[in-house]
Amino acid sequence: MARIGVFICHCGENIASTVDCGKVAEISSKIPGVVFSTDYKYMCSDPGQTLIKDAIKKYKLTGVVVGACSPRMHEPTFRKVVASEGINPFFCEMANIREHCSWVHPKGEETTQKAADTIRILVEKVRNNEPLYPIKVPVTKRALVIGGGIAGIQASLDIANAGNEVILIEKEPSIGGHMAQLSETFPTLDCSQCILTPRMVEVAQHPNITLMSYSEVESLEGFIGNFKATIRKKARFINEELCNGCGDCTLKCPIKKIPDEFNAEMGKRPAIYVPFPQAVPNKPVIDKDNCTHFKNGKCQFCKTNCSAGAIDFDQQDQLITVDVGAIVVATGFTIKGTDFFPEYGYGKYKDVVTGLQFERLLSSSGPTLGEVRRPSDGKVPKKVVFIACAGSRDPAKGIEYCSKICCMYTAKHAMLYKHKVPDGEADIFYMDIRAGGKNYEEFVRRAVEEDDVNYIRGRVSKVYEKNGKLIVRGVDTLLNSTPVEIEADMVVLATASVAHSDAESLAQKLHISYDSYNFFSEAHPKLRPVETNTAGITLAGACQAPKDIPESVAQASAAASKTIALFSQDLLTREPIIAVSNKSTCVGCFLCQSVCPYLAIEREEIKDRNGNIIKTVASINSGLCQGCGTCVAFCRSKSIDLQGYTNNQVFSEVSALFERSEEYV
Repeated sequence: MARIGVFICHCGENIASTVDCGKVAEISSKIPGVVFSTDYKYMCSDPGQTLIKDAIKKYKLTGVVVGACSPRMHEPTFRKVVASEGINPFFCEMANIREHCSWVHPKGEETTQKAADTIRILVEKVRNNEPLYPIKVPVTKRALVIGGGIAGIQASLDIANAGNEVILIEKEPSIGGHMAQLSETFPTLDCSQCILTPRMVEVAQHPNITLMSYSEVESLEGFIGNFKATIRKKARFINEELCNGCGDCTLKCPIKKIPDEFNAEMGKRPAIYVPFPQAVPNKPVIDKDNCTHFKNGKCQFCKTNCSAGAIDFDQQDQLITVDVGAIVVATGFTIKGTDFFPEYGYGKYKDVVTGLQFERLLSSSGPTLGEVRRPSDGKVPKKVVFIACAGSRDPAKGIEYCSKICCMYTAKHAMLYKHKVPDGEADIFYMDIRAGGKNYEEFVRRAVEEDDVNYIRGRVSKVYEKNGKLIVRGVDTLLNSTPVEIEADMVVLATASVAHSDAESLAQKLHISYDSYNFFSEAHPKLRPVETNTAGITLAGACQAPKDIPESVAQASAAASKTIALFSQDLLTREPIIAVSNKSTCVGCFLCQSVCPYLAIEREEIKDRNGNIIKTVASINSGLCQGCGTCVAFCRSKSIDLQGYTNNQVFSEVSALFERSEEYV
C-alpha cells in the first residue's frame, strides 16, 4: 500500500502570495494514500530537504509529491533527496503550482483549490508509478567541433587539452572565421591576427586535434556518446600531403580578377588561392567555378609551375564517416546582403560599404594595406558617416533583435579612421548606445572625448548622391527631431548579424532546434544556455545569437566543459523516460517511425524457432529516444507507451479530478 508524503513550498512569496499553502497541505492530508502533509517556506533549501528526509524515515514513505515550481528547476534536487533515503527516485513527482497556478491566477479560494487539485493529480500518479532505472550507454571519447572560428578553436583546444580526441571541421579553406578578417579588436585595440594566429597554429599542431578544413557535415546518426557523423571533404584539387605552400601556383594563375571573399569583395584574387597570408592550413584551393581548366580544359599554368606536383585536377569530394561522442556547433554568423538596404544606396553607390568591408580597408593585410581609401576613386575620404543599426532592431525589415556588437565596432571604426586620417571627420547616427561589457562604456566615451567622434542620435531615412557627394539625410532626436543632411565622402553601415543561409539545413541534419531567425536554440536560456534539446550537442558562439569575441570564447569553454564532463565517464547514465513498444501487439505500420523526430524507432524482425520471419515490428533505440511521446500519440494499435507517463498513469491523473473530497468542494 502506498504511503505518500506531500510537501508544499511557499517559494518565498512566489506561491504563497496567491495560494494558501497551509490549506493546500491540510487538504492534501485527506487524499487517500497520503500519510503526511506539510508546508515550508523554501522546500529546496537544506532545511527543506532535511524535512523531507526526516518524514521519509518517520512515516516510512514510499512516495513523495512536492508542490513547488517547475520540475525543470528542481526535480533532480528532490529526486536525489528521495534516492538518498532508499526510495526509487521516480517515486518522487513535482506539482508545478507556481507557473501553472500562482503566477497565472489572482489570490483567492479558486486558486488554492486549483493548487490542491494539482497536488491530488500528482499523488494519484505516484500511486501508479513503477520503479525506473537509469539507462547506461557507452561513450566514444572523441568530439566533433563544427566551425573553425574563434569559438570552434577555443572549444577544440579546451577539449583536446583535457586529453580527448577532437575533429575540427570548417567549411572554408582556412580556420579563423570572422575574427581573422578584423584589423583590431575592442575595447583594447590589440591586433586581431596577433592574438588569433597563435591559436590557429596551435590547433594545426595539436596531437589530439584532426583539422579538416574545406569540409562540411553531410549527415548525422546516433545519440549522445555514440554519434556517427558523415563529413564531406570537398575537393581542393590539391594534394595536401605533397603541397609545400610555396605559393608559386597562385602567382602564375592568369585569372586574377575574382572578388575576394576574405576581403569582403573589396579586392581581387586568382582562381587558385590561399584565403589570407596567415591561413591554416596554408594550402591553396582551386575555385572550380572560375578556373579556366574546368571550363574548357585549356589552362594548366598552376600544374605546370608546381614543383611539388601537388595539383590534382581529378580529385573528388570524399565522404568520411567518424564515430564521436559529443558535438560542439560553432558555425558563427554572417551579415545581411546588399539588397536589404535600398534606402542607404548599398550596391548602388560604391562608397557605401558595410562594417566588415571598412574593417578590411583598415587592416594592414587588406586590399589597401591599411590605408583608408574610397572604393570609387581610391582617394582618402575626409568625411565618413557611420550608420548604426542598419537592419538591426528594425521590425519593418523583419529583424527585431539587437546585433549586439555594432555599437562597439562602430566606435572602433570611427576611432581607427581618426587615427589614420587625423584631419578627417567622423559622424555616427545611432538609436541608442548599447555598450554592455567590461570597459565597453569607457571605450565609447574615449571615442567621443579623445577622438572627437560626433554622435547624432537619430535614424537615417535616405542616402543619395549629389554633385559627387553622398548626402545622408536623417534627424537629430536630441534637438527636437531637427532634420540633418550631411555631405559625406563615404558611408559605413553597421549591418545586422544574421544566421548563415544554410543554418536551417544544418539544424535539421543535427536534429537540433532553431528560432524564427534561424539561430540555433539552447535547451534553457538560464539553466542550460550552451546545451541543445538533443543530448550531447552543445552550442558555442554566434550561431546561437549575435555575440562579441569574449562572450563567444566564454561560451566555447562552457560547451567544452560539458563535453569534457561527458567524456570523464566510461558509461553514460541517462534518465529512463523513454518510449517502449509492445512487440506482441505491434502491427508493423511504422507510422511511429515516420513521425519520430529523433530517428529512434527501428525495424526489428521477429522470427520463429526455425528462423522464419513472422513479422516486422517497431523497436525503440533507448539511446536515441528523448521521451517526447510523439510515437505514443500516433500508434494506432496502442502498442507504444512512455515510461513514467504511461496511459494508465495519465488516465489515473485525469480520473483524480473527479474524486474531490468534501472538505474542499
